[in-house]
Amino acid sequence: MRLVTLVSLWYGLIPNTYANTADIQAGERKSAICAGCHGSRGIAPSANFPHLAGQSTNYLIKQLQNYQQANSGRQAPMMTSIAAQLSEQDIQQLAAYYAAQPPRHPVSAAESGIGKRLYLGGDMARDIAACSACHGVHGQGLTAAGFPALSGQHALYTEQQLNKFKQGQRHNDPNNMMTDISRKLNAEEIAALAAYIATLTPPKAAN
Repeated sequence: MRLVTLVSLWYGLIPNTYANTADIQAGERKSAICAGCHGSRGIAPSANFPHLAGQSTNYLIKQLQNYQQANSGRQAPMMTSIAAQLSEQDIQQLAAYYAAQPPRHPVSAAESGIGKRLYLGGDMARDIAACSACHGVHGQGLTAAGFPALSGQHALYTEQQLNKFKQGQRHNDPNNMMTDISRKLNAEEIAALAAYIATLTPPKAAN
């Protein structure tokens, strides 16, 4: 009930952002500064950096804005330096470009039993909500609510971010939801969740 209430309160607080073709094209031109780590089409070549392709504009905008804000709860020297150079229009256009790119195909890997159970069902005895409640059964995220898509993300990157939430190194999550959940997970569970998330495939759009 607590999670449902929090999601309901957060849902709609961040309006969905609809991009036009001009924004996408402008974002593509400006994305050269991002390509070294995140790939030219938002598919990161290294597991140390996240895929951006297919991520929601709302989430991407929020993360870039957070990197610009000293007390936002999310800082990384390289991203902070790059984000400081971006105007609000730059951020909108970059987000539009990456959101318009096709997401990465998931890795071929055996599903982790622990990761799958936690992702889809949580652990009510420990007050751990299912990840799917906010990020979707297929990892597609909740765009209007600002919850990111996770499907096909590098397992190493997901594991690193969960550990940052757990250790208090990242705390730009609404209502401390990720901080609260990650602190209840042990290292094995975090690794299993990350491995399972990497296997998720977003649902196909209806024709």
